[in-house]
Amino acid sequence: MNYYLTHITYPILFVAVFARQLSLPVPALLFLLTGGALAGSGKLSFVGILLVAVLGCVLADLLWYEAGRLRGKRVLRLLCALTRDPSFCMRRGKEIFAKKGLRLLLIAKFVPGLDGICPPLAGMLGASRPAFLVYDAGGASFWAAAYIGCGFLFARQLDHVAQRISAVATVVVLVFGVPLLIMFVLKLTQLVMMIRLLRPLQIDPGMLKSRLDLGEKVGVLDLLRFEEDPEGVGVIPGAVRLDPLEIRRKKRIVIPSDVNLVLYCRSRNSFVSARVALAMRKHGIQNIYVLKGGLEAWKGLGFPLTEQFADMEAEIARLGIEVTPPWNHIPLRT
Repeated sequence: MNYYLTHITYPILFVAVFARQLSLPVPALLFLLTGGALAGSGKLSFVGILLVAVLGCVLADLLWYEAGRLRGKRVLRLLCALTRDPSFCMRRGKEIFAKKGLRLLLIAKFVPGLDGICPPLAGMLGASRPAFLVYDAGGASFWAAAYIGCGFLFARQLDHVAQRISAVATVVVLVFGVPLLIMFVLKLTQLVMMIRLLRPLQIDPGMLKSRLDLGEKVGVLDLLRFEEDPEGVGVIPGAVRLDPLEIRRKKRIVIPSDVNLVLYCRSRNSFVSARVALAMRKHGIQNIYVLKGGLEAWKGLGFPLTEQFADMEAEIARLGIEVTPPWNHIPLRT
């Protein structure tokens, strides 16, 4: 029997599925398919493979559930941070989970994007642990059985496949493994770039407050709508709420050289702010800074907050910024 097949064991299957559910780039589906084929040839037990796969899923998902229960939106921001539109990722997950509840766990593993955020969402939204475990185990069973079953159906061709498995394995690695590795490296590179960008662009809350008190030309941009649900959260006086997607729709944005823009989000690591700052710099906006420590740092120093945003059009006029086409009106908070 070929090396690749004979060395698939229950512990290896467990580790592969567990790692996959922790969002690590491990091709667990290939392991399950291979395990199903081995079950069809009598080398492994179908039930045994199913049990270890479900156990790996549930244990990893339980960790995410507890993380969501303890850390809430921070965990969700972490999982959505590297998606193309973090706010859409978070909003979509919340909306779907609100409609379907824990029943969503029964199909979440078949839907890209939902699988990763459903367990922490369940914890964040207060779902009971026993109910979570029941539904998650059910969804894990459907998911694992589907792929194990596919492998099982092809068990009769196992001997024929085994003769060519080395070539097939190489192709599988090239087709699936290499793109996964490239994607992982790109995401990691993006993260490193954002961290490097953030260092020289930070401004201390005290410095920002001093400049605002002196009436300098500083525009403060609030990203909480982009980052998460901002209801009930105060804002820095004079701030306007920015939808970063609006920037992409503009054909022309001219900011005077004596005007500085400061972005802030809620998180202390300012990851969201750094991401938006990078996008704005690519759009040609250079005088842009990130509030060090975010809104939490501002609040921690006891600086004032308000429930009212500044008017976007008035701020654009005050700072002498030219925008084409005109900025969409953003309603003020009531």
